[in-house]
Amino acid sequence: MALPISYHSSFGGFDYLGLRIGKTGGVEIVYDDGVKRRMVWRVRSQAKESTLGDALKRAVDQPRVLPALYAELKRRSIAIEAVA
Repeated sequence: MALPISYHSSFGGFDYLGLRIGKTGGVEIVYDDGVKRRMVWRVRSQAKESTLGDALKRAVDQPRVLPALYAELKRRSIAIEAVA
């Protein structure tokens, strides 16, 4: 994989979604709202980088990024778990 990948909202907001390699070597999804919330999930499913990137790209351009992200991942059967 040629990670990291990142996307910013095209609606003029500060929402950010990105992919990175975590400390344990697994792929992680990062969300930041630009103000106070930062969330990280570990990808538990085998998924191609292009599939993950497409899901993030579609989600970040929605008015409600987190619900859109969950919907896009569910649509592609990609399992995630929160990283503490």
